Amino acid sequence: MKRLSLFCGHYGSGKTNIAVNYAVRLKEEGKKVTIADLDIVNPYFRTRDSEEMLERAGVRLLTLPYANTNIDMPTIPSEAYSLFRPETGHCVLDIGGDDRGAYVLGQFAPFILEENDYDMFFVVNYCRPLTPTPEKALEVLREIEEACGIGFTALINNSNLGAWTDRRLIEESRGKALELSRFTGLPLAMTTVRRDLATEGEFPLDLQKSC
Repeated sequence: MKRLSLFCGHYGSGKTNIAVNYAVRLKEEGKKVTIADLDIVNPYFRTRDSEEMLERAGVRLLTLPYANTNIDMPTIPSEAYSLFRPETGHCVLDIGGDDRGAYVLGQFAPFILEENDYDMFFVVNYCRPLTPTPEKALEVLREIEEACGIGFTALINNSNLGAWTDRRLIEESRGKALELSRFTGLPLAMTTVRRDLATEGEFPLDLQKSC
């Protein structure tokens, strides 16, 4: 397991939900964990929405100064640079949607690449209008990589329709994710599912508590 876990994807992919659950899982395993919200694209659904849950779990939260306000100032706190010191422990980064959000990550790319102890996950939801196919998802993936200067290391299939998600949708989207894996050579790290849809052993990980 790498020290840095970066979650990127198109707007609406569900990466924030996954990042929060991933951070809590790491903490449950006894690790020192910080989660950082570096999303300058989506001011509405933020890691900070889970602040109370993260605090109860013992996960340190680092957010943009104006997250969850009506002020649109995409500034990065100087404290964010502490994420790239090994003594900080495991760090989970929630990156803004598509290439616009990835530009923020780009300013940290030299530190991330120099340490070389990271996983960067491309989170895809095939139910979203701009990523309905592996081909379209590949376009977004390449745009993000170009914007931030860091290559992805693995894929996460987070396809869902909220309460209308069923097992057929999960299986079909997993097939698309495996096709994207063949396109890119990147492994499919996980397919996330609601707990009530999961059957033990059938899916790699169940990290998402709700869609």
